[in-house]
Amino acid sequence: MSPPPLLPAAVALLACPICGQQLAADPAGLRCAAGHAFDRARQGHVTLLPPGGSPHEGDSAAMVGDRADFLAAGHYAGITAALADAALAGPPPRTLLDSGGGTGAHLAGVLDRAPATVGVVLDASRYAARRAARAHPRAMAVVADSWARWPVRDGSVDRVLVVFAPRNGAETARVLTPTGRLVVVTPAADHLAELVGPLGLLHVDPAKADRLAATLEPHLRPAGTAGHRSVLELDHLAVRTLVGMGPHARHLAAGELAARVATLPEPVAVTVAVDVGSWTRG
Repeated sequence: MSPPPLLPAAVALLACPICGQQLAADPAGLRCAAGHAFDRARQGHVTLLPPGGSPHEGDSAAMVGDRADFLAAGHYAGITAALADAALAGPPPRTLLDSGGGTGAHLAGVLDRAPATVGVVLDASRYAARRAARAHPRAMAVVADSWARWPVRDGSVDRVLVVFAPRNGAETARVLTPTGRLVVVTPAADHLAELVGPLGLLHVDPAKADRLAATLEPHLRPAGTAGHRSVLELDHLAVRTLVGMGPHARHLAAGELAARVATLPEPVAVTVAVDVGSWTRG
């Protein structure tokens, strides 16, 4: 299946990672007025890394596959709904940027509720970008380094979304319109609490909210927080998929994970607990 065509309104958000000029679509992909060209991969995404590339490779193919399967099963539909509630509050946005957006599933859920809106997914993983390129007909996918300067024009984005991904406060402030907002989803202290001990997963940092504020407040100001809480009933396969799609996958060997999961009841009740914070410029 061919990827959807590049939408002019989405392309108009992008800037050349070499010279910073606005990009436009051409038959092969994207090109700026200075002649810098970026081919569109056959899977549909475009790579816009800074000169010299990026040290951040992003998630592996296996992690991305697990994420796609887990999200497609609808387990995090409540998180997507809470994200959309916050992102679409007030005047409807015309443009969305999902930084660290992975497979594009959360962005697609927001776009489903915003029929006049276009979106762009930025992610360091080419495996994620391949899936994000087909996530929604009004979205496009870009391989980019979220810690470097984003290949996005100044003041062009109505909403920046960040779900369980790094936050770059300076770049967020740069690309937001004057009335734009950042909407960021972070795990609460009890997120996946029933799995943390038995599986040896990473704990949520108790100072996470303070660290979030420290990285954002020099550039943005808080504009409200909402919470989402639900309980999932997961079988063992779903638990392994959940662990495999996140940072925990880098700390547990497959055999060790399977042995620990086997000790859990089936199904196992798992708490989903996140905070959804909104931030504005200045």
